[in-house]
Amino acid sequence: MSQQIYRMIQVGTGGQGRAWCSRFLPPNIADGRVQVVAAVDVNPAALVNAQEHLGLSPEQCYTDVLRAFAENPADFCTIVTPPAFHENVVDLALEHNLHILSEKPIADTMAGAVRIAAKVKAAGKKMGVTMSHRFDQDKTTLRAELRSGRPGTLDYLVCRFTCNMRRFGDWGAAFRHTMQDALMIEGAVHHLDILADLAGAKCATIYAQTWNPRWGEYGSGSQGHVMMTFENGVRAIYEGAKTNAVGLNGWAQEYFRAECEHETLILDRRRIERFPYEQKVYKREGEGIEVPLLEQPKWMNSWLVAQFLDWLDGGPAMETNIADNLQSVALIFAGIESSRTGEAVQVQEFLQQAQADVR
Repeated sequence: MSQQIYRMIQVGTGGQGRAWCSRFLPPNIADGRVQVVAAVDVNPAALVNAQEHLGLSPEQCYTDVLRAFAENPADFCTIVTPPAFHENVVDLALEHNLHILSEKPIADTMAGAVRIAAKVKAAGKKMGVTMSHRFDQDKTTLRAELRSGRPGTLDYLVCRFTCNMRRFGDWGAAFRHTMQDALMIEGAVHHLDILADLAGAKCATIYAQTWNPRWGEYGSGSQGHVMMTFENGVRAIYEGAKTNAVGLNGWAQEYFRAECEHETLILDRRRIERFPYEQKVYKREGEGIEVPLLEQPKWMNSWLVAQFLDWLDGGPAMETNIADNLQSVALIFAGIESSRTGEAVQVQEFLQQAQADVR
């Protein structure tokens, strides 16, 4: 498979966009895969990130996305903006015949995500979604261990993500504190995606409860409990919290447990242990067999950028292509629906109805 250099426009250089400029894109630029031709941010001060880390000139940095796209021929764009603004950028990218690599979630509503997927398909373009957390080193190692066959049949999964970010601004950008369903859309979007990936099947049903305690300075839904069943019979439990008194398992330090036929696997704060079955034996964490983390040059978004470029080169579609990623979006919005109705939601029916509604 031949490789070429792709011209790209970076949309969003503040907040998470700064990490794109400083960490995610440079390894792929160094590999000769990407040439950043322009950067856009509504905040002029944020454009310094593109100048410092990507080497762009002031003339290549824009606060007007229309001008940036009109004046800079490119092959694809990245979208690193709040989810509510994704669809507008997608529309503009498709008008300019660009492929797209976007931060999660696809959109801030299920209908918006389905509309975007339909537009991309109709235009015949490629769009990937950077579900970065699934492709972190520790989660990738846990997935490989589960797929090795050694643990035997997977029974159920547990994930814990608990933080003490209750004050306004503690969770980075202000929009996370003012938006509705902050935990589900900005946090659980990754964790439920990981659980589905580890389960190895589509989610069948989801039941969720989300709430905001009086001490949580959020618009709504900063805490949540979720139960999931998958089409292969695997079950999962999720505990997510942004307003606890102490952060036990924060971002990139989550707790996952996989209960299998022959082993229990525990990932806790980036350390993985396996506990083979022993009759009537009780053990504590730290007493298992440590699993070395896999090694490779790129992880998370840097790896996903490389996968996207390989896809553009004619390789297989990246795992988080927009069509497949609708499953992850459906988990979030079906979970929000469950929390509002108090009833379990059939996830595949929920997604199919959303797709039918936009046809």
